[in-house]
Parts: sequence; structure tokens; C-alpha cells
Amino acid sequence: MKKVLVLTGSPRKDGNSDLLADAFIRGAEEAGHQVTVFRAGRKHITGCLACNKCYTEGNKACVVEDDFNELAELYQSSDVIVYATPLYWYSFPAQLKAAMDKMHALVKGEREMAIKESILLACCEDTDPHAFDGILQSYKLIAGYRKWKDLGHVLAFNVNEPGEILKQPDLLAKAKALGRNL
Repeated sequence: MKKVLVLTGSPRKDGNSDLLADAFIRGAEEAGHQVTVFRAGRKHITGCLACNKCYTEGNKACVVEDDFNELAELYQSSDVIVYATPLYWYSFPAQLKAAMDKMHALVKGEREMAIKESILLACCEDTDPHAFDGILQSYKLIAGYRKWKDLGHVLAFNVNEPGEILKQPDLLAKAKALGRNL
């Protein structure tokens, strides 16, 4: 059994990236994995201030009072991280990016992350396959820097309105299979 952290980036409840994440979660839970969902797109996480005061106030990862301190514990205890996100201007939305940027606290605070594997689930309204080039490159660089094994990705084109991904059941099945095959 693996501990899986699913980080969602959408501020929209039940949007397409949430539905893609839900399919993955069903597969992972069916396979017996423990899944924790952190909805970064709906949390209050400020950007990293580069103050380098990480872990200087007790066991708090960040001295800024926001929801990151809850996430820091999950980064340290999860085996797999899954980014489930809409595409915003060819990259991660600001809400999710803030949660990712604050991983700096763990590096600066010399805290170990248990994460060894990663997955990317992303949606966009664009129909051009190159629309995902930026987010894929960022994801691959992060995974490489952290030495995470990339377990794959599911990229959903041409989905904007809530529920449009339901018209692409093959992508939902692919996400579920990624979860089942961890």
C-alpha cells in the first residue's frame, strides 16, 4: 500500500480536473492505496517570500500563517504525489504553484520528503497538443530535481465547461488505470 497525495489546482468545484482526479482516486483506492486529497486551488496559500525562516518557529514549515503548514506534513508522509490541474496560461494555476513553490521550506528546513513517484493529470480548453508543453516541461523538471519517478500523465484537451471531460471516458479510464497500477 502506498500513501498517495493528490494535489488539485482548480478553484472550481467539480471541474474537469477534479473529475480526472476522482477517476484516479477511485483506481488507487480500489488497489488498496491510501489517498489524501489536498485542494490547493481552494486553500489560502501565499507565495513564498524567500524569507528563509522555514522551520524557525517550532515545527511550522512556514512562518506565514496560511494553509501550507497542513500541506507540508503531507509532503513529508506521502509516497506518491499527483498534480491534478487545469492549465492556466500554459502552466500551473497560481493557487497550485504557490503550494509547489513553498516546497522550498522543506529543502531549506532540511526535511525529508517521502515522495518517490509522481503523476500529472491536466485539462485545458485548447485543442493544440503543444498547449501542454510548458506544464509538462515544468513537471518533468520538478520530478527530476526531486528524483521522483514519473509514472505518467493524462492530458485532456478541449474541456472547459464543467463536466465536459465526461465526454472523453477513455481519459477517465486512463486516469483510473494509473491509480490502479501504482
